[in-house]
This record gives sequence, C-alpha cells and structure tokens, in this order.
Amino acid sequence: MMAPVIVWFRRDLRIHDNAALAAAAGSGRPVVPLFVLDEESSGIRPLGGASRWWLHESLRSLAGDLAGLGLSLGLRRGPATDVLREVVRETGAGRVVWNRLYEPASVALDAEIETALRAGGVETESYAGSLLSEPGEILTRQGAPYRVFTPFWRRLRESYRTPPPHPAPERPTPGPAIESDRLQDWRLQPTAPDWAGGLRETWEVGEAAARRRLAGFMEGAVERYGRDRDRPDLEGSSRLSAHLHWGEIGPRQVWRAAAPLIEAAAPAPTGAEALLRELAWRDFNHHLLSHFPAMETENWRPAFDRFPWRDDPQALAVWQEGRTGYPIVDAGMRELWHTGWMHNRARMIAASFLTKDLLVHWRHGEAWFRDTLVDADLANNVANWQWVAGSGADAQPFFRIFNPVRQAEKFDPQGAYVRRWVPEISRLPDRWLHRPWEAPGEVLSGAGIRLGRDYPLPIVDHAQARRRALEAYRQLEPPRNPR
Repeated sequence: MMAPVIVWFRRDLRIHDNAALAAAAGSGRPVVPLFVLDEESSGIRPLGGASRWWLHESLRSLAGDLAGLGLSLGLRRGPATDVLREVVRETGAGRVVWNRLYEPASVALDAEIETALRAGGVETESYAGSLLSEPGEILTRQGAPYRVFTPFWRRLRESYRTPPPHPAPERPTPGPAIESDRLQDWRLQPTAPDWAGGLRETWEVGEAAARRRLAGFMEGAVERYGRDRDRPDLEGSSRLSAHLHWGEIGPRQVWRAAAPLIEAAAPAPTGAEALLRELAWRDFNHHLLSHFPAMETENWRPAFDRFPWRDDPQALAVWQEGRTGYPIVDAGMRELWHTGWMHNRARMIAASFLTKDLLVHWRHGEAWFRDTLVDADLANNVANWQWVAGSGADAQPFFRIFNPVRQAEKFDPQGAYVRRWVPEISRLPDRWLHRPWEAPGEVLSGAGIRLGRDYPLPIVDHAQARRRALEAYRQLEPPRNPR
C-alpha cells in the first residue's frame, strides 16, 4: 500500500473546491484529514471568543462532511510542526498537503514545517485557494505592491481568470485511524456564562450553510447589493464574510457565481460587480499585510506614531458596551455583541467614533473586534481599522470624520436598525430617534424616556470632538518649506 497523505486543514473547512483535499484524494494514497488547533507557534494569535464558537461549529460540520466521504477528521492541539511530525510517525505518511494562509506568522510557520518534514524525508505541497490572487501576483508596472485600492482592483479585474474548480472527492481511500482529541474537550464554546445564544440564533455554520447563503444571495439580494449594501436597516449584505474567513466557501467560488450575472448585464454596472469589488478589497488587505507585516501592530503611516491618542479606559468600555449616547454607534456595538457580526456601514461609523470622536487608539478597537467578530480576519481587521483611523494605506483623508447623526439619518432613515438594537428609545419619532438629546421634554416623556437613566446622554459633543480631532490630525502635517 502507498504511504498515506495527510491533509492539514486550516481555514479551508470545506470539501468542495479544496485544492489540498483534491490533490490528496487524486494521488491514490490513503487520506488522513487532520485539523490542528495551534495557539502556541510563534506569532500565532489566540482566537477570540466569537471565533472559537464558530470554529467549534464548523469543525463539527466538516467532520460530518468528511464522514460522508468515508474519511475521519483527526483533531490535535499544539504547535503545528510538532503535531504534524507526530502524526507522520503514527501513520507512516509520506506526504503532507495544505492550503496556504498569508499572515506573516502563518507564512513563517509554513516554511518551518516544510523544512522539518522534508528533513525527515516527507514530501510537502501547499496550494492557493483562500484568496483570488496571492501576494506578489498583482503588482504595479514597477514591480511594487499597490498602496491604493482602486488601481489594484482595476488590475485584478482586468487580469483575473478563475481557475477550474476542484470537485469534492468521490471515493477517496481512507488512511489509518489516528488518536484524536474530542472536540468538546477543546472548550471552544462558552459555558460560564454561555453568552453565545445570539450567535446560535443568527448563524448556520458549515460548508452547506455557506453554499446555501451564496446561492440565495445570488438569486435575490445581489441585484440590489450596489445600492443596499450601505443600509444596515435592510437585508442588503451577503453575510458571507465569516464563511469566507473560515474557508467554508472560497472567494473563487463566489467569483464564479457572480461572473455570469455580470456578463448578462454588461456593460451596465451590477450588484455582482460590487460584490467582486468587495472580494478584491479583501485581497488588497491581505496583500498589504503580506508586503508590510509590521502593520499588524504598528501604524502603516509612521507620522501617526506622533498622534496624541488618549488613554481612556472608561470611554473604551462605554463604546464596547454600546452606551455612548449616539444611537447608531450603540446599535452597531450591540449587534456585534449579540450576533458576532456588525453591518459594514455600522463598523465604519463605530470605528470613526472611537478613533476620532474619542481619540482612542485603533489597536484597542482592533482587539475588541478580534475578540467579538465571527469573521475576525487579521488582515481585514487591521487594515480596515487603520483605514478609518487614517494611519493605513489608501486611508480616509484626516478631515473626513463621520458625523454619527448624519450617517444614521442617511443610512437608517426610518430608524429600523436603531429601533431593533436600541429598543429603549424605539418609541421616539423618526425626527428625534438619531438625536434624542435634542428632543423636547414632552417628546421624551411621551416616549417614556429619561435621558441619563433610560438611555445615556452623549459621551462627547460631536462638534467639539471633531474640532479636537482635526487639530490633532493637523499636527501630523509636515511643516511647509518657506518660499
């Protein structure tokens, strides 16, 4: 019998269009599927609470899908290099395959594993699949990485050709059974207290759920995506981000689903085109982190090292708890806590409020999102926070500071989003819902609201906070040379 091949699953928790799994099954070797919970290797960040919950559910789903192919998913915990060497010894495997990740620590880990396994005579092979294009493939004419998104998108859109899909294996040969951890022993789900009720209410997890969501979106909401995606009060988002992050569906699968809709509507812009642009933004962020790994923890624009961030734990806590007194900000933060997800427009508003109205460092916001988002993607999280704060690539101009009231009136005009997540002010008329502190006393009384008791007064005055932020940003501008 041929020596087995180990398929090391990571954030590619699917059986369809999985290059590593397809290669293993197609080799004719017995297949040993393995997932390693590695929170110990150098540079690997521990998972946040919401991510741990999702991972538990996704692994349970993947194990069922693999069982349908006659394969058993092995679970091990520890440094991936050590675990893979152990499983190679136990199974006599002669080959290990996996799909690549692109965070700096993951790239370094891949290199370490390749060296360690090849030194022991084990073949290794890694594959692409978690991005549309790998870092280094989309470069400027000078061979440099793009620092601005729009030209990156144009280049990708013009040059990208979707590779043929990898079908799910039909009858792979199962490898030898290995000793496996029990998923429940990993304690990925919260118990004391169990705060994940909202996540369970909100999400179906796993590849089958991801494929259903994509198909349903393509049959309906995608037509309106270009105009509805900024409206948190509407069901205009694809809600694919967590499925993409965990690899329950791949970006190439989304591209293949969208491409026929674009061709049918050409040359008019479509919602499908807007969806592909968002996929490209995801790629762009991963490319940035790959080319500029220090941005994981440091300002991409060094000038921001001089920015006068405020150390204000109380303000940070109020923001985290959705008690800022600005309803649209609070609605977003409460949606995040309850569901593990926040609408993208609400994310931008909440991030702008923290970094510009409160002048709290973007790293605090990034850390909170990392812990509470089910789609807590390192590259997206870091790049998007720096984009809003102004310290990142292709960032907003420093003078663009979101007014939370105007943003709410524009993108939640009837207040459905705020009323859902901030129910204590839901009886206010539309006119005052997004600015309750300006409502006349009789209106507040009629709605059963006493500000400061039933709902907080604003933590800051936005107009004053904006002036303070603008002055702080202006201090970063380089001095002008005298004529």
